[in-house]
Amino acid sequence: MSASEIAEIEAAIAHARSRGLTCATLTQGDFPLPTVSALLERVRQALEGRYGLMVMRGFPVERYSVQDLRLMYWGIGLHTGVAVSQSRNGDLLGDVKNFNSDVNSAKGRGYTSKQRLHFHTDSCDVVCLVVLKTAQSGGISMIASSLAIHHEIARTRPDLLKVLYEPYYWSWQEQEASGALPYYPQPIFTSEHGYFSSRYIRTHIESAQRFPEVPRLTSAQIEAMDLIDQLCNEPRFGLSMKFEPGDFQFLNNHVTYHARTEFDDYPEPERRRHLLRMWLSVPNSRPLNASMGTLYTDRSPGAVRGGFPSRVGRYVYETLGWDV
Repeated sequence: MSASEIAEIEAAIAHARSRGLTCATLTQGDFPLPTVSALLERVRQALEGRYGLMVMRGFPVERYSVQDLRLMYWGIGLHTGVAVSQSRNGDLLGDVKNFNSDVNSAKGRGYTSKQRLHFHTDSCDVVCLVVLKTAQSGGISMIASSLAIHHEIARTRPDLLKVLYEPYYWSWQEQEASGALPYYPQPIFTSEHGYFSSRYIRTHIESAQRFPEVPRLTSAQIEAMDLIDQLCNEPRFGLSMKFEPGDFQFLNNHVTYHARTEFDDYPEPERRRHLLRMWLSVPNSRPLNASMGTLYTDRSPGAVRGGFPSRVGRYVYETLGWDV
C-alpha cells in the first residue's frame, strides 16, 4: 500500500473515532475512502475475473488498539461487500486465534484452533483477513487454485471428475438453522452458466458419516478427495505466504482452496497470533448452481448470501469465545 493510501485509511479511522462510532453504527459514508475504495474495486475485479487471490500489505497495525483495528477493518469491509455471519454466535467480524478448540470435533471450527488446517473453502463468496499479530512459529498460509486442480483431474482422471460433480453429504458442524437436519447434500464441483465453483471441507464431509442415515462414502468418493488433497499440496497448483502484521488477504472461495500450518504462540498473551476475518458477499459474485442453494440460499450473482444464521438473536463484531 502506498503512503497516501495508508494516510487515507488512518484519516478515516480518526474521523470515525472522533464521532464516537462503533462497528455497529459505522456506515460507508462515515469511513470515507475516495482513493482506497477504487483500490478495493480493483481487488474485487481481480478476485472474480483474474487471480482469485489478492494481498495488500503494509498497514501499520502497531499504531492502533485492537478496537480501532476492528473499526478500521469493518470500514474496509463496508467498501468491499456485505459481511455475513461466520457462526451461529453471529460474529460478523471473527477473531482468528487459538481458543483451544478441536478442529476435528463434531462442531470444530478452524479459526478457533491452533491445529493444522487442511485445504478447504469457507462458506461465503470472499474471505478476507487482516493480520494483527503473527505466531512465534508456524501459521503459514497456503493457497491452491481449485480451477487448475479441476482441469488437472479432467485431464488425468475423468472418472473421478464425474464423482466430484455428484453429491457428497456434509455436516453442518452444529451451525444449522433451528429445526434443520444436521447434514445436507452438496457436490464438491459445480458449474452454472459457464461459471465454475468448488466447495470443499473434507472434515465436514467425514463428520457427516457419524449420522447412521447418511450414505456411506464410496471408495470412488474417498479416492477423489485424496486426489484433491494430493494436488493441493503440489507447488504447481498454489503458493505459500508468511503473514506479516498489516497484511490484508482476500480470497475468492469459488476458485481457491486455502490451508494453514499448525502454529505455536508466544507465551505472553499480548503477543499471541491474532487475525481478524470477514466473510463477504460482493456485488460482482458469480451465479451458483442449484445444488449450492442449501448453503447460499440466494444463488443469483451479486446477492447477499452464504454464512451461518445467528441463533442468539444478535450479531457481534468479535468472537467472544468458543463453546468447545
